[in-house]
Amino acid sequence: MRHLPKTFFTGLAAILPIVITLAVLWWLGSTTEQVLGGLLRAMLPDLLYFPGLGIIAGIGLVLVVGVLLRAYVVRGLFDWMERQMQRIPVVKTIYGMVRDITRLMSGDIKEQFGQAVLITLPGTDFKLVGFVTREDFAGLPANLGDEQTIAVYLPMSYMIGGYTLMLPRSRIEPLDLSLEDAMRFALTAGVSARKDNGTTS
Repeated sequence: MRHLPKTFFTGLAAILPIVITLAVLWWLGSTTEQVLGGLLRAMLPDLLYFPGLGIIAGIGLVLVVGVLLRAYVVRGLFDWMERQMQRIPVVKTIYGMVRDITRLMSGDIKEQFGQAVLITLPGTDFKLVGFVTREDFAGLPANLGDEQTIAVYLPMSYMIGGYTLMLPRSRIEPLDLSLEDAMRFALTAGVSARKDNGTTS
């Protein structure tokens, strides 16, 4: 009986991520089917509509948007809409957070961050995982940085947020991890990391 609580939480830790993932996928699918399926039901004859058509239409819509965003004119229009959303006080915070998360999941992390690095806190042996976000400070205030300065983003574990430090280039140490693995390591407080054998813990 002493080990019963620990056993329970071990099972919960294994099951909960799966349950949450399936719940989110179910919510996305049902919402898409309800919205797009309802529109298609109203537009198409009953013989042409079948359950799941809304989800198929949603996937197709996402693919079409992805293709269109490769066009210069459409991309410009999308950027203009994004700038307008960034001007609305509450909306810009929510939109920015969701945008950054989706870009991270979609592999656009390489467009947001440069090399993964380690920085050592002054006077200590403590090291932090960071990501280079800017190496060129041309056109910015002189006291913000120069050619010997580099901007490094330090994400917080288990949180959406972090700090951006302007550091001398000599204070950073390259980290031999991919951006995705380094971000996973930082966001999970080191719990999840890529092993040498290619598996993830």
